[in-house]
Amino acid sequence: MPITDLLERNAKLYGDQVALVEINPEIREEQRVTWKEYELIQPTSSAFYRREITWSVFDEKANRVANLLLGRGIQKGQKVAILLMNCLEWLPIYFGVLKSGAVAVPLNFRYTAKEIQYCLDLADADILFYGPEFIGRIEDIVGEVGKNRVLYFVGDSCPSYAEDYYRVVSNSSSIAPGIFLAETDDAAIYYSSGTTGFPKAILHRHEALSQSARMEALHHKTTHEDVFLCIPPLYHTGAKMHWFGSLYTGSRAVLLKGNSPEAILRSVSVECCTIVWLLVPWAQDLLVALDNGELKLEDFQTSQWRLMHIGAQPVPPSLIRHWLEYFPDHDYDTNYGLSESTGPGCVHLGLENIHKVGAIGIPGLGWEAKIVDEDGNPVKQGDVGELCVKGPGVMKEYYHDPEATAESLKDGWLFTGDMAKQDEDGFIFLVDRKKDVIISGGENLYPVQIEAFLAAMPKIHDVAVIGLPDKRLGEIATAIIQVKEGMECTEDEIRVFCLDLPRYKRPRKIIFADVPRNATGKIEKPKLREIYCGSRLVEEQNRS
Repeated sequence: MPITDLLERNAKLYGDQVALVEINPEIREEQRVTWKEYELIQPTSSAFYRREITWSVFDEKANRVANLLLGRGIQKGQKVAILLMNCLEWLPIYFGVLKSGAVAVPLNFRYTAKEIQYCLDLADADILFYGPEFIGRIEDIVGEVGKNRVLYFVGDSCPSYAEDYYRVVSNSSSIAPGIFLAETDDAAIYYSSGTTGFPKAILHRHEALSQSARMEALHHKTTHEDVFLCIPPLYHTGAKMHWFGSLYTGSRAVLLKGNSPEAILRSVSVECCTIVWLLVPWAQDLLVALDNGELKLEDFQTSQWRLMHIGAQPVPPSLIRHWLEYFPDHDYDTNYGLSESTGPGCVHLGLENIHKVGAIGIPGLGWEAKIVDEDGNPVKQGDVGELCVKGPGVMKEYYHDPEATAESLKDGWLFTGDMAKQDEDGFIFLVDRKKDVIISGGENLYPVQIEAFLAAMPKIHDVAVIGLPDKRLGEIATAIIQVKEGMECTEDEIRVFCLDLPRYKRPRKIIFADVPRNATGKIEKPKLREIYCGSRLVEEQNRS
């Protein structure tokens, strides 16, 4: 079924119940937003504002957006882009695009002006909805992106070159537009994270989105009574498809603007959240705040919080062991996926398998997985190969890129580019990205394994391992280490800690610096290689 059916069902069954809550801890009394149609309220603190909409209002707003687009001549299959920070407007606009029969194109809020222009052009987007945070970037390219393209501004003080979204949408009908949608219709274009190059446009059908909603709800045993705290950006499949579990069950979700440990715990406490999806850095920050005594659990209401799950990147087992010291009753799940597989869940650990922490898990609902060698043949159990997945959430194609599509899709199998192995119980362990493997003196080194080892060192807050050029060995493993705030650490301490690693896996170079991560928590290794491959550090290493 098309994903829009779930919204319309919820409006009928749970119309007066709250669907979405937005919380912005940064807004103070004198900074209150005056966006039309919404009233900000203050439930508990002058630093903690919220607004909410019910399922019926959600559906009505989506209908207004759909009718607005249809009134502008948008036809089935045309593309409509969304460039917004997480907010209550985001999902009604997204579903309005889908209800019109158009294809939604969410854009990364970190894109530069040129990247925005590139992605709009690549997707053939005819309309762009954007928020006030992006005025400067849009102004830089408005001469190009404004040609033959409608720009809707979602905020106050609309620029002269755009149309006021609130004004025009209020004049649109709230009645369902009645556009027939099939599950095989194109639904959305999501962009790859760009950690391995410029983003590619990933086209998904409605059936992929609907399947991910059902899968999310079943994997995490989501019920109508659950409350999901959504922190990551909605432009990404990770946040969106995890929220789809709330859509599937008609349950409430909270959009938190910000990811500080205090904001997370306060949101869990005030909104009685039961499910929270965290990225590794946020979980690390929360644990550090508890370790240092900056936050105390007894100051918050967390007894209803039943599930913490993590995705988007490898999870150090030491992190989860530490987490369970504070939250021993939590269920836990690791969610593996790619935007090409409709986000998380094609492989997942499972709530009952916490004894396998370190694995990404087993194939999810409706999915198959295999690990293959360079020729596409299955490897022996325990051997490392490329992980391939097959299921109802595999992308239709890379839009306008048949060559890349042919490289990644073969006989229905999606070749993920991730290196993995399988244990005797059938659990899959992620080894590393195929492109991140370091070949040092003829040995294959997998940075994720080294990172997971180093992450267990108490003084390390975050770590990334990359390969740097070496005249003798070809590449050497280099650890970029971010030390916990307020602590000091030396190279000697790192090297002593690494004595428990096989000699060939020990980092040859150690750099103390911040570890850059993108909005979905993935380490930006191309950026690190760009920073350090041309630095004097490499020259010094080669001379030594």
